[in-house]
Amino acid sequence: MKICRFGDAGYELPAILVDNIRYDVSGFTHDYNERFFADDGISKLWEWFKANKSDCKVVDESVRWAACIARPSKMVCIGLNYADHAAESNMEIPEEPIVFFKATSSIVGPNDDLIIPKNSIKTDWEVELAVVIGKKASYVEEADAVNYIAGYCLHNDYSERAFQLERGGQWVKGKSCDTFAPLGPWLITKDEIDDINKLRLWLTVNKKRMQESNTKNLIFNIPFLVSYLSRFMTMLPGDIISTGTPHGVGLGQKPEPVYLKPGDIIELGIDYLGSSRQVAKESIA
Repeated sequence: MKICRFGDAGYELPAILVDNIRYDVSGFTHDYNERFFADDGISKLWEWFKANKSDCKVVDESVRWAACIARPSKMVCIGLNYADHAAESNMEIPEEPIVFFKATSSIVGPNDDLIIPKNSIKTDWEVELAVVIGKKASYVEEADAVNYIAGYCLHNDYSERAFQLERGGQWVKGKSCDTFAPLGPWLITKDEIDDINKLRLWLTVNKKRMQESNTKNLIFNIPFLVSYLSRFMTMLPGDIISTGTPHGVGLGQKPEPVYLKPGDIIELGIDYLGSSRQVAKESIA
């Protein structure tokens, strides 16, 4: 099953995507939030939809795609989780996952504009597979971790490298600017994917292929990450784990790094998870 959201920012409504048609399911749930996932909303929604499809309005194709879930309690990111990306960043392959947070206020729709932050000179791209937690997870065993996952979605983990790496402190400063987390277009439930460790992911800038890899190249796989994080914090229903990006980011380009500028068009996708498109624009704040 694929779930998504639609509507103007701040007024989003839940939908389900069936045969490439979005159906308004606000008659079943107010939103895809912690309560929805905690109440086994995924399985209940599908049964409700089968019984009530004829009463669900079709969402016009012109209506904005919103982030596929409502703002979660936290967005946890994993750094340097592909060996080739660690190499291009001139960093060692980590012995344990590098963990940082991304402010949830950075979450936007998959096709919303990227706003380059004020005073930014090094805004960069990162295609990533994001995991959405389905139920409260604390001290989860790796063998049981998949049972705590609701599904997966596409994420572009935008980063301002000067803020991240040259201003001291934690990476979160370079990760959390407004519009730095386009999410979606949809969440696909885990049962729809045979092997999450064999998905192609890619990203282009102005039609030029910059990133292409496969989730089989993850250093720390998804069940391990769910288990690992659950030992340091309780993961709540609807929380996001963004699993890291492969090589090809702007920071790693040779002979010189390449960063985004106003007018650039960034497109990205992952098998089964769809694709998204952002246009870079200058901040007017």
